[in-house]
Amino acid sequence: MSVVGFDVGFMSCYVAVARAGGIETVANEYSDRSTPSCVSFGPRNRSVGAAAKSQVVTNCKNTVQGFKRFHGRAFSDPYVQRVKNNLVYDIAQMPTGTAGIKVMYMEEEKVFSIEQVTAMLLTKLKETAEHALKKPVADCVVSVPCYYTDAERRSVVDAAQIAGLNCLRLMNETTAVALAYGIYKQDLPAPEEKARNVVFVDLGHCGYQTSVCAFNKGKLKVLATACDPELGGKDFDEVLVKHFCEEFGKKYKLDVKTKPRALVRLYQECEKLKKLMSANSSDLPLNIECFMNDIDVSGKLNRVQFEEMCADIFARVELPLQNLLEHAKLKKDDIYAVEIVGGASRIPALKERISKFFGKELNTTLNADEAVARGCALQCAILSPAFKVREFSITDIVPYPVSLKWHSAAEEGLSDCEVFPKNHAAPFSKVLTFYRREPFSLEAYYNCSNELPYPDPTIGQFLIQKVVPQASGESSKVKVKVRVNIHGIFSVSSASLVEVQKSDETEEPMETEQANEKEGESKMQTDQEEQQGQGEGQKETTEEKPPRENEEMETTPEEGKGEKKSDQPPQAKKPKVKTKVLDLPIENSPQWQLAEDMLNLFVENEGKMIMQDKLEKERNDAKNYVEEYVYDMRDKLHGMLEKFVGESDRDALSLKLEDTETWLYEDGEDQAKQVYIDKLTELKKLGQPIQERYTEAEERPKAFDELGKQIQQYMKFVEAYKIKEEQYDHLDEADVTKVDKITNDAMIWMNSAMNQQSKQSLTLVPSVKVTDIKAKTKELFLACNPTVSKPKPKVELPKEDTPAEQNGPVNGQEKPQEESADKGTSETTGNPSSETTENKPDMDLD
Repeated sequence: MSVVGFDVGFMSCYVAVARAGGIETVANEYSDRSTPSCVSFGPRNRSVGAAAKSQVVTNCKNTVQGFKRFHGRAFSDPYVQRVKNNLVYDIAQMPTGTAGIKVMYMEEEKVFSIEQVTAMLLTKLKETAEHALKKPVADCVVSVPCYYTDAERRSVVDAAQIAGLNCLRLMNETTAVALAYGIYKQDLPAPEEKARNVVFVDLGHCGYQTSVCAFNKGKLKVLATACDPELGGKDFDEVLVKHFCEEFGKKYKLDVKTKPRALVRLYQECEKLKKLMSANSSDLPLNIECFMNDIDVSGKLNRVQFEEMCADIFARVELPLQNLLEHAKLKKDDIYAVEIVGGASRIPALKERISKFFGKELNTTLNADEAVARGCALQCAILSPAFKVREFSITDIVPYPVSLKWHSAAEEGLSDCEVFPKNHAAPFSKVLTFYRREPFSLEAYYNCSNELPYPDPTIGQFLIQKVVPQASGESSKVKVKVRVNIHGIFSVSSASLVEVQKSDETEEPMETEQANEKEGESKMQTDQEEQQGQGEGQKETTEEKPPRENEEMETTPEEGKGEKKSDQPPQAKKPKVKTKVLDLPIENSPQWQLAEDMLNLFVENEGKMIMQDKLEKERNDAKNYVEEYVYDMRDKLHGMLEKFVGESDRDALSLKLEDTETWLYEDGEDQAKQVYIDKLTELKKLGQPIQERYTEAEERPKAFDELGKQIQQYMKFVEAYKIKEEQYDHLDEADVTKVDKITNDAMIWMNSAMNQQSKQSLTLVPSVKVTDIKAKTKELFLACNPTVSKPKPKVELPKEDTPAEQNGPVNGQEKPQEESADKGTSETTGNPSSETTENKPDMDLD
């Protein structure tokens, strides 16, 4: 099971994986841990990440970045309409009404949904993780800004599904940072002690998020969050771009905004200048060659001027911090530490403002860029059974208050109820009780339109079906379970009809709609106690597993207790009550939710595009192999291969290489993969023999040397045998004579081959090949080695027994002693019969 965390940022992404040694942020194919959030579309394939970013200038209309902000938004959204005018690429309307991205892909105009484009980026990140882990990746945790609404979160979950990922949790970025901070802390207060409050400030490229978390040993609880989705590093870039547009307009008479390519280049240079100013307070230059109309432009700026231009942006930093403390009901003195992360957090003026607000030095113990990805990987490890992680429970919160409204039968109008107030714990479930005669609809919405960074507060419509009155004609009791799940997404997870069969006493149905809401609130309280008892929502899977019957049983005893307390005296008189629970179907219509068939179509299309990218890569590789062979062979023909090719062959091959090079940049610019393979084969027919002659000449001396050493070794062996060296006296003369003959034959063959090859021209096929020499060496070894390495017969054991027998027998007791010696050897060797036969010649000698 894979354990992977993805931090999908506005400008760049990070991938963290869990290994045996801990959490590691992995690098992509460019050895860079940061992968640009960029997708580029071409006539034959897509490019994602660094390859796409390199096309931002050259293919600006079809290269998209910053699409993270369009998740779950309608095309008519005022934010989309305002932002699209500043984009180089085009935003279009999808058939469902959401915003899509219009590009030229495969030489056709295509409109891709935001989910599809994000899925392309996730596919790339998935490949990076798979390359690092050397195994397939499916399970993961993906980060989202804490201010994301229900529609935006659903959009990201759909994108992960399109990319073939099983998203175990959508994790708020600030919560991921808090987890990365707290899980390794050894000095956190005990559970019964006062919690340690830490503020986390995450200032990224397009969003400003803050959260305050309470830490105890093994426990993290988010108390409150506050944010400004419109404040980020991009705002400082905008100020710089605006400044230099005006300066270049006055200085060079250039209208930069009319040229998208020039504008993109200016954005890139301004971003670099902003980073340089964070480290340097002196004047810094900005130079761009051939900026517009072949004009080189230049300018300069320093940090003081930059801070003056951005004074109104810096002023927006403090308001979310004030709101954070108000929502958490904390004072500045209650804050233990302030941790700051995010790319834009490196701007000195921002750090100074935040530090001054809290009256504390800011902490930078976490990696500003990688903390979110590491926190996501840690959360994935906690949710995964494959890793054993220190016990650490995480309680997140609901960022905006969620309410339900419905048509009230009694009041003939709309009724509403706040189900989850702001900063309510999540994930969480509540059970509401309704008394209805027919199917009814619930509409979920955010009741804080002034706080919401989203124009439409609607979450979705939920139709409770098959509701019928009781047999007596009275309203039926309907229990509806609502939930904010582990992703922070609201849903009506179940509904059930409770049929009550009892006698004349009918106290309960007399409750009014208002009383029902109160009853629902009491049940909510019961659920809350149960939820906290389960570890405050540490694992979503454990909360959703209990069956519906158990859930009813959890709330029913609470009702039973109340009845016993209020009606205990007449308990004997009260008749038995039979309850039957029926599940009711629910028709969910979340806002901007992708339909199942549309989602399946996007999954299928993503698979096709992945295959097309793979085929295009193979085609490009085949083309590159041809180009590489042309350049490589051309250099070698006048270098290392010069002695091994004749004049005519060199001219023919040089001409062929030149023709192929011309073809590559003309007709061969865009050919099928097989055409390049055939072209390479054609070239190798001429070039391969030359390279083989070179290889033969390089390896032949070594092969002859090995054969010569072998011959010399066996000749020495024959010489040693002839002078009757003791180590070879056990060998048969015929075998040694055979070795002598084979060795002499090999010597004659080698001398003949070497003489013949020395007369042969290097431009011709060698008269003897390295394979022939190696075969001769092997043949010689197989023929001679059995004789040379034949061991002497083993006679050591009888020599040891003889002295024992000579010392042993006394006064004619030789035979019994011999028998005892035989028994002794049979016991030690375990082979008495062989020992007996070996002892006989010794006795004869005696």
